[in-house]
Amino acid sequence: MNTGRIAYKLFLDDVREVPMVYPDLTNKDFIIARTYSEFVEIIKENGLPYFISFDNDLGEDENGNLLPDGYAAAQWLVYQSRLDLKKLIFKVHSSNPVASVQIKSLLDNYINFINEN
Repeated sequence: MNTGRIAYKLFLDDVREVPMVYPDLTNKDFIIARTYSEFVEIIKENGLPYFISFDNDLGEDENGNLLPDGYAAAQWLVYQSRLDLKKLIFKVHSSNPVASVQIKSLLDNYINFINEN
């Protein structure tokens, strides 16, 4: 896994295009991950981005089962990635208010913890 940091922004969303969230930007301004698996692979290949924009709800499989979501992606960053998240900048653009709070709280609390220790 690449633990370095290259200058890129990551957009996690199964449906939205970047300008739907950031009207002054285009899809070319981000690397776009449409699934949890793509999110993990992009970070493993490129290192931690300097900015991540999270959606939570990432759709369903062919049987109607919910796919791993943005909260699962945030959990992977915190508990499994082994990356230094001290300077991670992120935004949650999900329209799911409960999940938005979960993602933001997990990342904020973890980043605050590591920055204090």
